[in-house]
Amino acid sequence: MLSSLPASVPDLLRLLAVPVFAWVAVLDVRTRRVPSAVWIPLGALGAALLAWDGWVAYTADLHAWQSFLIPTAFSVGFVVPLAYLFWWFGGFGGADAKALLVLALLFPVTPSYAVGDWMFPLVGGDQLLPFSLAILGNGVLVGLAIPVALGLRNALAGRLTPIAPLGWPTAVDHVPHRHGKLLQTTDGYTLSGLDLDALRMYLRWRGLTFADLRAEPERLRDPETLPAEPNPPTDGAIDVDPPVADGGTVDADETTASAAATDGDEADVGVSIDGDPKPAADDFDDPWGADAFLDSIEGTAYGTSSEDLRNGLDVLATEDRVWYSPGTPFLVPLFLGLLVALGYGDVLVSLMG
Repeated sequence: MLSSLPASVPDLLRLLAVPVFAWVAVLDVRTRRVPSAVWIPLGALGAALLAWDGWVAYTADLHAWQSFLIPTAFSVGFVVPLAYLFWWFGGFGGADAKALLVLALLFPVTPSYAVGDWMFPLVGGDQLLPFSLAILGNGVLVGLAIPVALGLRNALAGRLTPIAPLGWPTAVDHVPHRHGKLLQTTDGYTLSGLDLDALRMYLRWRGLTFADLRAEPERLRDPETLPAEPNPPTDGAIDVDPPVADGGTVDADETTASAAATDGDEADVGVSIDGDPKPAADDFDDPWGADAFLDSIEGTAYGTSSEDLRNGLDVLATEDRVWYSPGTPFLVPLFLGLLVALGYGDVLVSLMG
């Protein structure tokens, strides 16, 4: 009865991971956040199928046992620690590392699927390398192709800059609704600008909107304007309630009056209350309160430094269009690498062969 199936039962059950990986890839693009709970059932399924395949191979013959044991030992003993090391050194996000760990359990050995006269994957069915490593290699190749596509897109649009393979220009008003990093500073281009999630954390911490930042940059550079009771910075997600001004409650009348006062006092910009000139931004001990913000929060705000934050705020306060990189979450190339591996096989091994 089992022989009439297009694949073994464990291999068919492994295909359940495909729609899950498609969903988390889309979720990661939209929100940059994947719930950890999604990996638990996939990991449990991988462990159960691993035990199932191991028992079948062990009770078959020596060749079947060796064909199972060698790639499985490599997958669990090498790919799993590799995922952890990539996460430890910052090469992977937490979700990327968990995804690779799950793949190491789910796909240690190359699966086999018969569709008519075709057998998938098309190549590499008898190799002793773990199939999870083939998925990772394919994902890396897909990831390397993305900058090439971005570079061509920008070149066709006439945007020839050193950072053309990494992003594109966008209207500054779109920035609060984007994930990624700025590729621009006050001095030019950069490969590691302000993280946009860190920007949202900072604005919520101060109780500001992006419109506030654009409207009063000179005043807000002064660290004396920091709130006495900052708001929780959240994690920088886009879909979060607006910040509460100055850590207090929002009063519509006060907001209107404040806006009117600001509009009527434009001639006083640059003059302190006692009539003396206000210090220039460069004279502040902590322009924008960047140090105060980073010192007060838990964690590192996605690796953002004080200089990154100040530079990014200066750019966003003055420019109408900015270069930014959306950054492609590695779950997307990893998912595409899984599809390529299931359909074709290990592209790297095929090219080398």
